[in-house]
Amino acid sequence: MSENLNIPITEDREVLYQAIGPQIQALLGYESDEIARMANFCAVLHTALGILWTGFYRLQGEELVLGPFQGPVACSRFSIHQGVCGAAVREDQTIIVEDVDKFPGHIACSSLSKSEIVIPWRDVSGKIKGVLDLDSEKLSDFSVVDQQYLEQLLKTV
Repeated sequence: MSENLNIPITEDREVLYQAIGPQIQALLGYESDEIARMANFCAVLHTALGILWTGFYRLQGEELVLGPFQGPVACSRFSIHQGVCGAAVREDQTIIVEDVDKFPGHIACSSLSKSEIVIPWRDVSGKIKGVLDLDSEKLSDFSVVDQQYLEQLLKTV
């Protein structure tokens, strides 16, 4: 499917998000299965952004459990009292980490990860049902531009 994506060659994240937004909406618009929607959402983001890891962790009680993802092997589950993903759930907000080595309690699923953004994923009532987690091999790779577009795009999943 990635060969059917019309992704511009650019370093400008805003241009990338503007290009893939309609594609994500079209791709997910017909699909009723949540796992399929999550998987294709990750595939599009991962392809467009060219980052280390893109995936979902689903909230199950007091734990975050691995969902669909793209990239290297990931941690399967951890407490919401751990890591950046847990902090996003506890604080009920998106968290951008410029340098994961400086984040207290960071869970190093991959030593290649240098920066991270985690966005709470919500159901239609606004309740958190998990998180979208993106990891990069570059320091300070995520910004408020990523936050704004990812929070909006995540509503389509």
